Amino acid sequence: MDTADQIPVTVLTGFLGSGKTTVLNHLLRQPELNGVVAIINEFGEVALDHLLVESSEDRLALLDNGCICCSVREDLIETLADLAARRATGAIPPFHRVLVETTGLADPVPVLHTLMTAPDVVSRYRIDGVVATVDSVNGAHTLEAHSEAVRQITVADRLLVTKTDLAPDDALARLEARLAAINPVATRAHVRNGMVDPARVLDAGLFDPSARSADVVRWFDLASQAANAPHHHADHDCDGADCGHHSHRAHDAGVSSYSLIIDEPIQRDAFARWLDYVAALKGEDLLRFKAIVHVAEQPDAPVVVHGVQHVFHPPITLQGWPSADRRSRLVFIVRGISRQIIENTLCKFAAVSRTAIQRSAA
Repeated sequence: MDTADQIPVTVLTGFLGSGKTTVLNHLLRQPELNGVVAIINEFGEVALDHLLVESSEDRLALLDNGCICCSVREDLIETLADLAARRATGAIPPFHRVLVETTGLADPVPVLHTLMTAPDVVSRYRIDGVVATVDSVNGAHTLEAHSEAVRQITVADRLLVTKTDLAPDDALARLEARLAAINPVATRAHVRNGMVDPARVLDAGLFDPSARSADVVRWFDLASQAANAPHHHADHDCDGADCGHHSHRAHDAGVSSYSLIIDEPIQRDAFARWLDYVAALKGEDLLRFKAIVHVAEQPDAPVVVHGVQHVFHPPITLQGWPSADRRSRLVFIVRGISRQIIENTLCKFAAVSRTAIQRSAA
């Protein structure tokens, strides 16, 4: 899929009080974000956050109809379409990126669905990544009390741990361990007063990997490290088939993550059938899926696939492998789907041999 003409969209999420607006305010003052439009979603009768962002009206769009996961979804589609139309006619200055800030109570998955499925959106925009802010002072309690916060962290490509100057070192270390358990493949950065390098937020890499092969290597290296990390049985419950494999079990809302590394090429049609089957059978609990696939029919041009629940982004074919490693790597963040089920369906529907699926030592 050619992404050259699509405008990248970065989704900025995070629970109430975690510092999203402060981060956004800082980012919009950076020269790297000249020509970026921010869409701010607010929950409540009185819109306020947009007044706290120091930027011109041309660079802000406000969604104030409530949580972005419900009725405002249509407003997001209309707003993105309107921005593109006004850009084309010269009614607003040209922009080359969109930042969508969700409400603190939002589940970001519907936002991703919109960006991946709405025809008027897909034709003009592409997802660049999901960034979640986490309050280092209140984050641990928030994760215990609010499932929305867990979902925000679960689907993120990058985590910004805020207010680190206010948190004791031991509490910060425990929160970092918790975040690593929920989402071991997201990169993490410490942030004070919203000050973050734009490079830590933008160009997550997975959705346009042909232009950023180094990011592809980095992301899947992280996935491989997470996949092969040793396990400590005291830290998680073992359900038999999953223990001893490269799996990280989160204690939050039944969320877990694991990676599969496949040593043999996969037939394109067979892999597509497998994706359709998994989406139909387990889509509701497939919170995030990312993969770089060695397709048998085109061994020199791997395919990158991204999915959220029932919806899969159109596959992107790379111009070449980003490294010498040509194995397929699949990363799953799921709720209640065992690794064994995924392995069994891969073998049955994608014709992958069990011996080709790499396992870590028990």
